[in-house]
Amino acid sequence: MFFGDSITTEGAVAADQLLTQLAGKDSMQVKLTGTIAEVCQKKGCWMNMNISANQSMKVRFKDYAFFMPKDAAGKTVFIEGWAYNDTIPVNELQHYAEDAGKTKEEIAKITEPEISISFEANGVIIKK
Repeated sequence: MFFGDSITTEGAVAADQLLTQLAGKDSMQVKLTGTIAEVCQKKGCWMNMNISANQSMKVRFKDYAFFMPKDAAGKTVFIEGWAYNDTIPVNELQHYAEDAGKTKEEIAKITEPEISISFEANGVIIKK
C-alpha cells in the first residue's frame, strides 16, 4: 500500500540505524524501514515508528497530504523523507496523547517538552 509520493523500498536502512546515522547532524534525508508502533486513532495523521528497543519517533506527513490506516500498528513500513532533532512542546504532546486515546488524567501529567527525533515523510509504503 502506497501513500504520498511514489517511493521504492530500494536502499532503505533499518530504522534502528537512524540514531547512528543522525549523530552529530541536525537533520538528514533518509529512507528507512521498520515497524509502526502506533497510529493516530482520530484520522491517521501521524504514526510512531520504533527506532530502538525503547525509543520511537513521531512521523508526520509532508504538507498533511496523506494519512495512514488507523489499524496499521505492528506492520512493516518504508518511509522516505527528513529525519531531524526536534523539541515537541507540551501542548503538541498533549494533543498527540488525546489523539492516541489517553485519559484526561494521563494528558494532564504531560508538563515538560520532549526532545526527540521526528520525521517528515513524503512517501510511505506499508508492506502486506
